[in-house]
Amino acid sequence: MHRLTRRLAEVHGIRQFLDIGTGIPTAPNLHEVAQGIAPASRVVYVDNDPIVLAHARALLTSTPQGRTAYIDGDLRDPEKLLADPALHGTLDLDQPVALTLINLVHFLSDEAAHPLVQQLLEALPSGSFLALTAGTGDSAPEQAEVASRRYREAGIENHLRTRAQVERFFTGLELDEPGVVLINRWHPEPDDGPVLEDHEVMAYAALARKP
Repeated sequence: MHRLTRRLAEVHGIRQFLDIGTGIPTAPNLHEVAQGIAPASRVVYVDNDPIVLAHARALLTSTPQGRTAYIDGDLRDPEKLLADPALHGTLDLDQPVALTLINLVHFLSDEAAHPLVQQLLEALPSGSFLALTAGTGDSAPEQAEVASRRYREAGIENHLRTRAQVERFFTGLELDEPGVVLINRWHPEPDDGPVLEDHEVMAYAALARKP
């Protein structure tokens, strides 16, 4: 998330972010990374977990120049999300927006996920970006199957995808280099710490621009 956000802000000049499936806030979180580069950046966080929203409202405070908002919403209900006044009060949908879906789509089947992502992208203008990570078993099949089985045993749907299946999310978009790669290979930075081997990673990442 940090590397995707930094590249969006530093290289592509994105100043608006729609982060769906926020999760419990980390430090720094997305808005802190973006506003550390461009203080006027605006971020809308979306999650359907009341605990996440409570933490977000308490901890995720914007710079004076920028703005943050928090929506009780769900990727599976894009109409409600896109109609939320907090979204329109924070983001200008006539200007490029980065849609960030970090570790989220592997909880949905292809039949569910692709139309939802497409619907959200259609609501964003040309020059917007999709930043996405997705779970895979390509690099560590045995470990990935154990993790997937544990999710299933807990009643949580999950779908590991091959690289080709992840690439489908970016159909019609302009992939940023280096394309769809394992997260350890996506623009690693010196401050990341020890470089992980491929077999230690079970997710792909990519960034792409809407023409």
